[in-house]
Amino acid sequence: MALLEALLGGLKTLLLTLNDLIWNWPQAFPTLVALLLGTGVVTTLRLKFVQIRHFGHGFRVLKGDFDDPRHKGELTHFQALSTALSATVGIGNIAGVATAIHYGGPGAMFWMWVTAVLGMALKYTEVTLAQRYRVVTPSGDVAGGPMYSIERGLGPKWKPLAVAFAAFTVISSFGSGNAVQAFTVADQFRQDLHIPTWATGLLCAGLVAAVILGGIRRIGAVTQVLSPLMCGLYVAGGLLVLLLHWNLILPTFGQILVSAFQPAAAVGGFSGAGLVFLLTWGVKRGLFSNESGQGSAPIAHSAARTDEPVREGMVALLEPFIDTLVVCSMTGLVVVMSGLWHEKQEQTLPLNRQSNLRAVAGEVRLGPNGVLASGAPAAGAFPVEEGRPQGFTVIRNQGTVEEARLLAGGRDFLGPSPRPFSGTVVFSPAAPGDLVSAVFTWKDGRREEAARLWLRGLALQNGSPLSSWAFEKGLSPLFPGGRFIVTLGVFLFAVSTAISWSYYGDRAITYLFGERWIFPYRVVFCLVHFLGAIYSLELVWTFGDTALGLMSLPNLLAILLLTGQVRTMTEAYVREGKMVPPRRSPSWTPWPRKDVRRG
Repeated sequence: MALLEALLGGLKTLLLTLNDLIWNWPQAFPTLVALLLGTGVVTTLRLKFVQIRHFGHGFRVLKGDFDDPRHKGELTHFQALSTALSATVGIGNIAGVATAIHYGGPGAMFWMWVTAVLGMALKYTEVTLAQRYRVVTPSGDVAGGPMYSIERGLGPKWKPLAVAFAAFTVISSFGSGNAVQAFTVADQFRQDLHIPTWATGLLCAGLVAAVILGGIRRIGAVTQVLSPLMCGLYVAGGLLVLLLHWNLILPTFGQILVSAFQPAAAVGGFSGAGLVFLLTWGVKRGLFSNESGQGSAPIAHSAARTDEPVREGMVALLEPFIDTLVVCSMTGLVVVMSGLWHEKQEQTLPLNRQSNLRAVAGEVRLGPNGVLASGAPAAGAFPVEEGRPQGFTVIRNQGTVEEARLLAGGRDFLGPSPRPFSGTVVFSPAAPGDLVSAVFTWKDGRREEAARLWLRGLALQNGSPLSSWAFEKGLSPLFPGGRFIVTLGVFLFAVSTAISWSYYGDRAITYLFGERWIFPYRVVFCLVHFLGAIYSLELVWTFGDTALGLMSLPNLLAILLLTGQVRTMTEAYVREGKMVPPRRSPSWTPWPRKDVRRG
């Protein structure tokens, strides 16, 4: 156990260091944010605002007006978009938005919108390139994505960059596309339904395995049903909240716009933020949500059945609009409108990694960058009287836990008559401030396991529990239990995202090592899904952010170098009249009677 704790501590330190290098190098400069926004501006200008000019055409293609079963590919335009949306519309739309607002304030929402608008041009560019440079594998499957665009579009000398992208895709499929999804479901089910995280992990990993072992056809068949269903249910719940509180809609938009350029000061437990800090959180969570510039969606769109790369690109530019400007906006408006992003709620949390609890000694003050400005990690022995810590303060979600009490109960569920813990807590010298690895001793000398202790108190919410609380408050005038809309959304979003990301990962594995490695990869993917459910929020999200950043860098470079090709292709597509649907004979049907993999 001690070895596992040491390994996890070392992994956490490594991930935090890498994450800081990717997102804030040189020191305190938001490098990846600047690169993402800059590339979005360049592509938008060079493609003459393609996301606005051809927005309507994307919907016509999606509707099926241009579908032809004789074209190469494995999925219809709608199935390809559904698969990509299943990966993009996920935990980022619920937990990611709430996290951005928690750390950056309401203004972070504005920068998520900016990321989405620019991201539409990025998505169009990367998908068009992926379609142009896709290949057919020895087994007859269609494979594509930035790794092929880089190698075939820029030339063989760029293959190391293509290999790097594929490797980062595999890593990211385990992180942002898998472990983060599993953790959020487990965290939500534990809070709302009192289900142990390991049980949720087993359930979700089993469901994911049942789908992904069937390959892209089964993935496409599942996601074309699941994507519209999950988006429809969640958006309907958000619209209902907005209708019930229609008088707050304009003030909420005003608060978001003002906060985008005049960051909120520290209020309650909210850390407060500078402009660069909230911009970073807005763009980071916007990228995590709609994946524009990350290079993942082109892998799914490469399998679309079409002979016009530009056409699939125009379908793809709808993704950031649906994902961020529609679904994320629902979450953001509900959370900001509720006012709960800087309020505390009574919580009862087990002393484990998922609860994200730590202890600091002395006076506590939260600084403008979202970390403790003062208060060293608790070290040594401290008394606890009737459950109340003496000499140390418990921190959760960057805020203090008020009226904190330590209670003794069972491992999975707090008993009906919990006993306040009275005794001594000794923090390990190797892990100061870590409640999970501390030693608890009752006054009569009996040892108590940390796994049997719970913390009750008023604490800030973050992630999907914050969204859940906001929905419950917003729907309370109509009916109680509104939080279960978020619970259901989290479950559907997370499972569908993991399913789609498994396909991204196995395409990258195929590029790196060949098709024989696909099945082992899928087995490991399901195992990581289970592990993601049982580890801490900070570790899992840092892993996801780090992998996301690593994956984005080579893809953004390729977009900058190849945008000229996309501009030429777009102009030719318009000039040759290909925006007009072809005439069909009376006997023509858009769907083949038998499954056609390619013409």
